[in-house]
Amino acid sequence: MIVCDTTLRDGEQAPGVAFTTEEKVAIATLLDKVGIQEIECGTPAMGNEERDAVAGIARLGLSARVMAWNRAVIEDIEASIRCGVSAVAVSLPASEFQIRHKLGKSRIWVIEQLRRSIDFAKAEGLYVCMGAEDASRADLDFLVQFARAAEEAGADRLRFSDTLGLLEPLETYRRLTHLVALVRIPIEIHAHNDFGMATANALAGFQAGASVVSTTVLGLGERSGNAALEEVIMAARHVYGHPYRFDLSLIPALCASVAAASGRSIPEGKPIVGQRVFSHESGIHVDGVLKNPANYEPFPPEELGRSREILLGKHSGRNALAHRLSALGVAGPGARVDELLPKIRARGMSLKRPVSALDLALLTENLPVPGQVDVPG
Repeated sequence: MIVCDTTLRDGEQAPGVAFTTEEKVAIATLLDKVGIQEIECGTPAMGNEERDAVAGIARLGLSARVMAWNRAVIEDIEASIRCGVSAVAVSLPASEFQIRHKLGKSRIWVIEQLRRSIDFAKAEGLYVCMGAEDASRADLDFLVQFARAAEEAGADRLRFSDTLGLLEPLETYRRLTHLVALVRIPIEIHAHNDFGMATANALAGFQAGASVVSTTVLGLGERSGNAALEEVIMAARHVYGHPYRFDLSLIPALCASVAAASGRSIPEGKPIVGQRVFSHESGIHVDGVLKNPANYEPFPPEELGRSREILLGKHSGRNALAHRLSALGVAGPGARVDELLPKIRARGMSLKRPVSALDLALLTENLPVPGQVDVPG
């Protein structure tokens, strides 16, 4: 799997998100350290500030291929060339709807513009990803014609874009299988999340033969966002058993960096990187995790440089309480656990949050208050 991360382009197109050049450079550097193979870092045709950011990333000497996004317009590609990137994504609508209602053009015009743009970019020595925008609504026969024209013109790969997030995994698999069988150049799957299926669609496309998967960190992007980088690479590893050499320990720092730069918090239950995804409260689950974490954890938190939490609350059982008392250095004989457990559950109910170390200390005079405690609130 080759990952093309477009956090700095498609991700930044999320409403209200605006990265500074310094933030873009920092995020690109982290993406490269993680081992992401390709970074789509911006749209130079937007103006001088964007060009400065793209050029700054191109000068970093990253191991990742640095790509800029363009309309199928020669002036756009020229702006990208001036930034010093080695690769360009060139985009044109492939659906009849967008060809008519966005461009006001014909299919013939689209194919001619596609060839003209690719010819120019290849003559300049660039790697070219030809994007089929709104491919999920395109007529399949025309999409094959679009792809073959891109191949004949010398494009290095085709981007299949589910621009409106309208596909579901089985249909994604069907369409990508059909396309992969008929086109010789590599295919990229670019999935949007309007119906919550972007990660599943990205992985279905990969299973169908797409060799490149487009992602954004935390799924950041327009409307409901894109396939989330952290979800795609972890699912590829643990669901499909796909080998790769990403540095997973840097994923939390990368996600935190993007969250801070975008002004968006990470939900506690966000898959892979949410604060509580390795936290356990339910008595049955805690009992299983204490016996063997794999009973209720799909992968060990240590892969991400994290650790698990055993929390107390409404759903806690005897083993969880005994474990927590032991962790605090307090003996917890059975009678004491039985006495405290109803109080713990009631406290969790009234607080509507996990019972902290301070809460636990307050429930019994015999428990010492730890030196550093969580503050209720």
